[in-house]
Amino acid sequence: MTRRPTGPAEALLIGGRAGVGKTTVGWEVSAQLRAAGVAHAVIEGDFMGQVHPAPPGDPHRAGVTERNLRAVWGNYAELGHRRLVYTNTVSVLAESAGLFEGALGADVRLVRVLLTATDETTAGRLERREIGSELGRELENSVHKARLLDERAPADTVRVATDDRAVTDIAREIVAATGWLTEG
Repeated sequence: MTRRPTGPAEALLIGGRAGVGKTTVGWEVSAQLRAAGVAHAVIEGDFMGQVHPAPPGDPHRAGVTERNLRAVWGNYAELGHRRLVYTNTVSVLAESAGLFEGALGADVRLVRVLLTATDETTAGRLERREIGSELGRELENSVHKARLLDERAPADTVRVATDDRAVTDIAREIVAATGWLTEG
């Protein structure tokens, strides 16, 4: 039986540098929640702002990202969903809270998880993943974002190392941090 929560929306924000495993872990979190009968929706945040060129007056695509998130979440909420698993590099930063409050409601409960990994681990993962022209840019950006996230993630952010760990174990730790298995 699937348990549907009542009350304000809740969002599990899975952030981290490129190559840390956000998407893979997000899907495993979803699999574990499904197995436990916990109703939820999953959004890969990187796709919410993928438009080129950037809209006029929105160089970082924050406005289009919020509109798309609001539209997609609105569809899920109409179906009765109150819990969201959202993966995106910088989603855990404090300045991203407004995005989720605007799309999911001012009373949304945010659970921030920052996935971490060494430069060597992420470089190896990116080298296996990036088969087009983006590898150099992704490697450089990954190092930059790791430092930014480490410095600016709020104090309540749960940090989870992904080096040399099974994705199922990482996801289990994250699911436990949500409290969703023990709540109604």
